[in-house]
Amino acid sequence: MHVDAGALTDFARGCAVLGSGGGGPADVTLPVAGQAIEECGPVPVVDPAALPADALVMPVGLVGSPAVSAERIGGRDEPARLRARFETLHRAPVAAVMSSEIGGLNGCVAVAWAARLGLPLLDADSMGRAFPRMDQNVLELAGLRPGPAVLADEHGHTVVIDDVDGAHLEQFARAAVVAFGGRAASTDYPLTAGQAARYAVAGSVTRALALGRGEGPAPLLTGKVSSVRRYATEGADGDDTTGVLLEGAGPDVGRLVLVEARSEFVAALEYGTPLAVVPDVIALVDATTGWAVPVEEVRYGLRVHLVTLPSAPAWYTPSGLRLAGPSAFGLAGLAGLAGLGGPGGPGGVAQDGSLIALSRPPQGGTP
Repeated sequence: MHVDAGALTDFARGCAVLGSGGGGPADVTLPVAGQAIEECGPVPVVDPAALPADALVMPVGLVGSPAVSAERIGGRDEPARLRARFETLHRAPVAAVMSSEIGGLNGCVAVAWAARLGLPLLDADSMGRAFPRMDQNVLELAGLRPGPAVLADEHGHTVVIDDVDGAHLEQFARAAVVAFGGRAASTDYPLTAGQAARYAVAGSVTRALALGRGEGPAPLLTGKVSSVRRYATEGADGDDTTGVLLEGAGPDVGRLVLVEARSEFVAALEYGTPLAVVPDVIALVDATTGWAVPVEEVRYGLRVHLVTLPSAPAWYTPSGLRLAGPSAFGLAGLAGLAGLGGPGGPGGVAQDGSLIALSRPPQGGTP
């Protein structure tokens, strides 16, 4: 399988869905990948098991502010600079590239850089979706070392971070990103093809392509955005909270669903009963364009489909839920309900009160 110019838009659409409202807008890096494919050729996509088990794999992506990344798309030399430093540190050639985060803009970043480096892209990634922190990935769950991690910019600067755990990688990398001006190219959690086959989220590229072709599940609700509320939330990793109220239309008329977000959408509730809770993927897909809408672009009157998907199985383990489940986003009251189709309960409001509670249906009203 190859990612070529004909498949690229579908791939980007799928990455946008897997971003769960975060990860940066995939349409920003879509033209970057398109130019790389035009200049360097289609990107072969391979299963990790097809490579020698000891082959060196370089996970890649951008870190920092999506808004800055939209303005500073980088240059042609960043992937080569990362690769050179990575190979020097590991004293081995890179055999393949892997996306560090398939959701959002980083899926197309991996395609662009694989094309420019003349390397295959693994049909796998480190998250299976988008998460806000670098250490919120399945390689961290597997106990792989975060370093040596390399950060670089388009001006030739590089920083190496090593001998750290995942939490400190996040802390030090974010400090370096500030010095870089809010955005940096990165590679972290180095691994072999054998480790990728065992621990990475398998089939991520294939899944994004399928979603982009419209092969995902039917929407849970189709309707319009009737209200958007944004406010500060204490203790939720410093992210503001966005509450989006969806009013059903057509066959869903009379239904009201609340979708709550931090950097990504983290919960969907219908009259207090959870429909989906992080680590589930929750996306609002524009009914007109077919593109998933980032959290910051949700607005009143937008016609959307509410789509939910399960994440990789690793995220539903006890350690996965501790790292990236409801409690990690200030939703401790929903911690027992993580998992697509989880049982509803009375109220469904987080103990910290961060959820905007939907009232019960009026007497005699439609639930």
